[in-house]
Amino acid sequence: MGKSLSTEQTLIPRQGLHDAAADRIREQIVEGVLEPGDRLNERILCEQMGVSRTPLREAIKKLAGEGLVRLEPNRCAVVHHLSRDEVAAAFEVIASLEALSGDLAAQRATGREIAAIQKLQGQMEAAHRDGDLHTYYRLNAQIHSSINAAARNPVLEAVFRSVNARLQSLRFRSNLDKRKWNAAVREHAAIAAALTERNGPELGRLLRDHLNRKREIVLKLMEHDQ
Repeated sequence: MGKSLSTEQTLIPRQGLHDAAADRIREQIVEGVLEPGDRLNERILCEQMGVSRTPLREAIKKLAGEGLVRLEPNRCAVVHHLSRDEVAAAFEVIASLEALSGDLAAQRATGREIAAIQKLQGQMEAAHRDGDLHTYYRLNAQIHSSINAAARNPVLEAVFRSVNARLQSLRFRSNLDKRKWNAAVREHAAIAAALTERNGPELGRLLRDHLNRKREIVLKLMEHDQ
């Protein structure tokens, strides 16, 4: 089982309740508060977020559509467990998607977008120096999403979000090893530099290699867990 869920209330706004609830549960899955196989306790989640069961169930349906949650016949929902083959296949796809995003972003990103990504890179490096993995990962995900958005291809962006959602928790865990975390920071610095130089082929290659290394780390972690 994952870490015990806190009963402390972290209320969310009334507007967009099911989206906000989905975001909160997704974060718990990514950070290992909820682990593969864990059942989603509706009562506890409703208390945590200050929502009724209707928006919570809509949130769970959304997460099921993303492949993060599996709906059981008895109406309960559990965190989905990806097999080794599913993880390997998903990483193959996301590596190609990110490579394409990088190549297109180098051509299409505005100066303001590049500056924003460089700022995120600086903040991420600061979080790394502070040993703040939670903040680091949030900024890391923003960088990858920002590069993808700068590619200006809505089809690519939609597919990227769908596949990436299934891998977020595994990508988070890949940085728990300090040496691998240090290496990932260096790789990101090279990625940011290639974007600034608008070197599309190099940026695409760096992103593909970065994701392929993540895949190997994650698969080894899965073997260790088994």
